[in-house]
Amino acid sequence: MSEFKMAPKAENKAFPTAEKFSLIDKVTYAEGSVVSKIIIRNEKGNITLFAFDKGEFLSEHTAPYDAIVQVLDGKGEVVIDGKSFELNVGDSIIMPANIRHAVNALEKFKMLLTMIKG
Repeated sequence: MSEFKMAPKAENKAFPTAEKFSLIDKVTYAEGSVVSKIIIRNEKGNITLFAFDKGEFLSEHTAPYDAIVQVLDGKGEVVIDGKSFELNVGDSIIMPANIRHAVNALEKFKMLLTMIKG
């Protein structure tokens, strides 16, 4: 009988697997900055945490896939194709593929961005 061996797994110190953690605690605010931390990135998509200082932003751009924003802390604005949406803790919005969008921090603001490639 042959022995089954799993390949060593890449270590991810920020986001351990099979352990409980708080998304809100995994990214910290930095004065005058947008901080991002990748939780998962692979050929199927990515999940990224963001912390925006008040007044910071991601400028208008497009992405080739739909993406969902989930607000974890604070208040932000998502602009999709020129239409503004104010988002508070617990709110979510889907930004459609290939449509211009931007994100602005109305106050200190943390969000989870999930993009799954279709």
